[in-house]
Amino acid sequence: MSLDEIDIKLLHLLQADSKQTTKALSNKLNLSVTAVYERVKKLEQNGIISNYVALIEKRKVDKAFVAFCHVKLVQHSQEYVVKFEREVRKLDEVLECYHISGDYDYLLKVLVKNMEAFREFMVKKLTTIDHIGSTHSMFMINEVKYTTAITL
Repeated sequence: MSLDEIDIKLLHLLQADSKQTTKALSNKLNLSVTAVYERVKKLEQNGIISNYVALIEKRKVDKAFVAFCHVKLVQHSQEYVVKFEREVRKLDEVLECYHISGDYDYLLKVLVKNMEAFREFMVKKLTTIDHIGSTHSMFMINEVKYTTAITL
């Protein structure tokens, strides 16, 4: 599906606030409510809009400690990769996991309450996954930029 200028504007508006009504969107785009509704449905059906979520302020829910963990597997066999990825998906503390190139195999973004909770996560959860050779962790000092919006 190719996106036209109106689709791009619609996606921009939805990324800024997905709770906007179809009527509010139609006013901003100078389209009928039906036209906006049909465009949104088309974007959803084509997988361009995959989900709607609420973004939660980390500090308000006492989960403001952000760590980034590099993980190196002992081997790069399919069995080890599949098992690691299956197990890491089960860890609630892991918000994001990327299979990466370079010195390490994976980069994890971990969100917990504090350093003690991070240690607990490392000792009792992450490092109990088989085939991890080594880890390297870094901690967020300040969040300079955070966005979920994709520029189109």
